[in-house]
Order: sequence, then structure tokens, then C-alpha cells
Amino acid sequence: MICPNSSKPGIKPLSQLQHPREVIRQFTPNWFAATMGTGVLALALAQLPVAIPGMHVVAEGLWLFNILLFCLFTAAYAARWILFFDEARRIFGHSTVSMFFGTIPMGLATIINGFLLFGLPRWGDGVIHLAEVLWWIDVAMSLACGVLIPYMMFTRQEHSIDQMTAVWLLPVVAAEVAAASGGLLAPHLTDAHSQLVVLTTSYVLWAFSLPVAFSILTILLLRMALHKLPHENMAASSWLALGPIGTGALGMLLLGGDAPAIFAANGLPGVGEIAAGLGLVAGITLWGFGLWWMLMALLITVRYLRDGIPFNLGWWGFTFPLGVYSLATLKLANVLNLTFFSVFGTVLVTLLAVMWLIVGKRTVQGAWRGELFVSPCIAGLKK
Repeated sequence: MICPNSSKPGIKPLSQLQHPREVIRQFTPNWFAATMGTGVLALALAQLPVAIPGMHVVAEGLWLFNILLFCLFTAAYAARWILFFDEARRIFGHSTVSMFFGTIPMGLATIINGFLLFGLPRWGDGVIHLAEVLWWIDVAMSLACGVLIPYMMFTRQEHSIDQMTAVWLLPVVAAEVAAASGGLLAPHLTDAHSQLVVLTTSYVLWAFSLPVAFSILTILLLRMALHKLPHENMAASSWLALGPIGTGALGMLLLGGDAPAIFAANGLPGVGEIAAGLGLVAGITLWGFGLWWMLMALLITVRYLRDGIPFNLGWWGFTFPLGVYSLATLKLANVLNLTFFSVFGTVLVTLLAVMWLIVGKRTVQGAWRGELFVSPCIAGLKK
């Protein structure tokens, strides 16, 4: 990502803000979408089927950078709640911004996965306990988002079908992302019972999320047929539907892959074999459904591009869904040993990297000027 030259006329640090403290006052969970996109790119680059010199180092560097981003955003958002509590709590009544609470546990999940992929070979088995603790925290946050935000939708917020977008998916998909992370974590635990607890919890999280997400997708299809595409400000939301589908496929493949050994170690060998078969079939099936959504999202994006798409933090919605779908594709390549999935997965990761560079550069430029620090919840209030 390239920082714009501050010497250019009209491009000064935070020039669009009345005061530097507005960075904190206007900070929203939308920023955590950047940690989702950065984290999933790091994971995808490290799992490319082709050996590229230095790629693992780049991937690990991105993961470490993502940890820094997550800590920075957490500090900024915590500061907002401390310094501007009355304004911060308005988010619960906002029909769009509140959905982005789900990006916080999903961003954390990419860091947890990175501890297993990068941290384990670098720092040893000690990181497994840290990953396990962080995973249970992630589970708690995901469950809270998946229940409390829909409850706010039902009781406090104003919604209509014609204004609906795929952003509705964000709070409920967090549990599904945690389920996939649990599938990675479980085989690393030393205690057989702990493995079973994490595996079973992950299956529950998967079921907690996917049916609700698919219910939203069904309504979304009807909404787009009746009311056509959302406003161009929400152009990237067309890709969000790929998120629960790709994560659902990845989750079933990961959970099913280690299920035989974990269930057998706990006296349930037959169940493990069934879970492995179901995981593979479900993974392939969901991958096919994801292909339909990806092609549709491409067509919709081309349609938006004809009229121009204004940049906002929602552009990070182009990255994470494509990233988890890429990971599911690479996992299928590994399980089935089919060249098609290896090649297609590599192409998807390449597109993901290009999109991350584009969105990352625009984000740095917008943050430098201060124009991305806008909280719709308080937009009508006096400063």
C-alpha cells in the first residue's frame, strides 16, 4: 500500500476532519473489514499450490501486519466507547452500521488461523494454547453477534425489503467463520476430549449460522428480482453472499477431514467416517453454489462499473468472500488432487491479491485525508 504524498495541494493529513479527535469519534466497526481481507489474503498466499520463492515470508508478514491493524482498530473503537459513549451506543439503532459488528470476530478468526499456520512453526506448541483461548473468545463474540444484532433488527431498527442488502449476512456469518477456525484448531489439541469438544462446538456453530444465512440469501434473491440492484454505494455487497457459501464449504471440508481421527479417539469411529463423507460432499456442493454467486457478482460488478462506484470501506467486501472461496477451492484441490481446483484456486488468489492492493491503497489515501472517518449513526449531530 502506498501512502500519498502529503506535499501535494489539497492532500494533507486528516484534512477532511474538523479536529484530529474526530478519528476516534467517527470510528466504526466497518474498519475491521480491512482485517478480514488482509488476514484471508495472508492465509491464501501461504497455501498456494505452486512454490513461489519468498511467498511464505510475504504471507507471514501480512499476518503480522494484520495483528497490528486489529490491535490498532480495537484500541480506537474502545476509545470511542470510553470518550463518546452516548454517540457510540447509537450504533445499535442503525440499520446498516450495526451489521458490521460481525466483522470483529471474523477479523480475529483470521489471526487465530494464522497462529496455527505461521505461529506454530515459528514459536512452537505454546501458541496452541493462545489460539485456543482466542478461539473461545471468538466463539462468544460470534454467538453474541448472531443473536443480538438480529434481535435489534426485530425490535429497534427500521428495515424494508427494498433497502435490504447482503450486509444483513455479516452478523450471522461470524459463527460460521469460527466453525472453520475450530476445524483447524481441533487436531492441534493434545487432549482427545478437548478435540471432541472443539469439533462438536464447531459443528454447532456451522449449523447456528448457515441455515440463517441461506434464509437471508433467499430473501435477497427476491429483493433483487423485485427492486433491482442496491445503490452504487453498496456495490461491493453483491460479493458478500459468496462469504457464507465459501465459508460453509471450507468449514465442512476442514471439520470432515479430521473427524474420523477425533471421533475414533473418543470411541465413535463410525460417526467420524460418516462426517468425513458428508463433509466432502457438502463441500463440493456448496462450492458449486458459490460458483453461481461468484459469476453473478462479477456481472453485477461490471454493471456497476459502467456508472462508476464511489469508494468507501464497503470495498473490503470484495476481498474476504473471494478469499474464503479461494481457500475452499485450494482445500478441494488438496483433498481431491484435481488439477482444475489447483489452477482455479491460484487464479482466485491472484485476483484476491490484486483487489487487496487496489482497496488497500484507496483505504490508506482516504484515511490519510480523513474522509473515511464518518459514522452514519451521528452524521446528523452537531460536532
